[in-house]
Amino acid sequence: MAQFQGQSPCGQRVQELELLVRTAVFKSASALVGVLLQQAADHSDAAYQPKPGERRKGRETLQVQCLFGTFPIQRDYYYHAGKQLGHYPADAALGLEVGYTPALARLICLEGADEAGFQKAERHLAETGGMAVSARQIQRVVQRVGAEAQTWQERTGQPGACDARVLYVSGDGTGVPMRREELVGRTGKQPDGTAKTRQVYLGCIFTQHQTDAQGHPVRDYQSTTYVSSLQSISQFGPLLRQEAIRRGMASAGKVVLLIDGAAGLEGMGRDCFKDAVQIVDYYHALDHAGQVLEAQLGKHHPDFKKQRSRWAKRLLRDKVQSLVAETRRAATGTPQAAAVEKALGYFDRNLERMQYGTFRQNGWFIGSGVVEAGCKTVIGARCKQSGMFWSASGAENILALRCLQASQRHDEFWKYRLNQHAKRNDTLSLSE
Repeated sequence: MAQFQGQSPCGQRVQELELLVRTAVFKSASALVGVLLQQAADHSDAAYQPKPGERRKGRETLQVQCLFGTFPIQRDYYYHAGKQLGHYPADAALGLEVGYTPALARLICLEGADEAGFQKAERHLAETGGMAVSARQIQRVVQRVGAEAQTWQERTGQPGACDARVLYVSGDGTGVPMRREELVGRTGKQPDGTAKTRQVYLGCIFTQHQTDAQGHPVRDYQSTTYVSSLQSISQFGPLLRQEAIRRGMASAGKVVLLIDGAAGLEGMGRDCFKDAVQIVDYYHALDHAGQVLEAQLGKHHPDFKKQRSRWAKRLLRDKVQSLVAETRRAATGTPQAAAVEKALGYFDRNLERMQYGTFRQNGWFIGSGVVEAGCKTVIGARCKQSGMFWSASGAENILALRCLQASQRHDEFWKYRLNQHAKRNDTLSLSE
């Protein structure tokens, strides 16, 4: 630091000074972490009991990277006759992710799953913490950890407790652009009948304890958790149900399923949430009211907006059945009758789930905005950027990590992952 003494302050020199101090501090910190982890590795190796058939080959060196830099550690290597992969007990005990410490691996996943992408994650890690991790390595760690994050989402959990007045379950789907090989044989909305995207389902659970002074429902702060899946709706439904069970569905005062009225989601509700109150999103109902009026009057009819406003008000008074009846009578015998009847089908299928006046009197949400916003922020912001085309596993794994982040469940998952690493050192594995 001698070169800075006796010189007038300058912004450029201050920046250089800070970076030099960081380098010096990190170098000492890295050396300290290296010594501590080597001691831990030695202790782990000394205590390790080989599994049946395992043979110790000797010690091997691994270059480990932590938040502060890199250092080598020596640890034992075991191999099993007839098996291709060997085992490093110290790596499992320390929770290393292909040479990265748990703290750095967690940070890599947090940055890599962010909407900025892998290249910007590389620059961000270098700029903010002086950590040299390439975009390619970030992608590899994200896919490695994300695969288990998806498995963790799909686990069968213990039923949780919930003292909330209402527990809400909501689900929606959105298309994610995929690589060509992922779309072979899939039909879609392209002119030639092919698909450019694949459906990704997002589910969320949140709770409500109270209403405001006007009787409007208030969502509990940070109560929302998410799950995602590229599987079919028949597989997504049980996944969402497991999340609801973990959140305490059995003990909640009331369970409300908020969906958009799509047939697949309706069937999911019938199969997986048969005792829940189903509510079709009010704003989807308004969109379909516009379709009815467009078929009946035409979109540019002078009374179109007035009639749509009338539908909006009457839907909030439990008048959906009378609206359907009136519209059907008015269209009878007209050239528009067939188109109007087709548009009214949406309301015929959802009459019981559109009693918005009653739902509001009960103090319940009538809109599925939480999950729709989730589709934009959790899925769209990362997976639907210009020029992106995903593999199924790539999208699924990164979305699992983004669900963890949106659900504030990083600590819970990483504790689980470290425990899974430690289990690899059990003398008798679970599969034996």
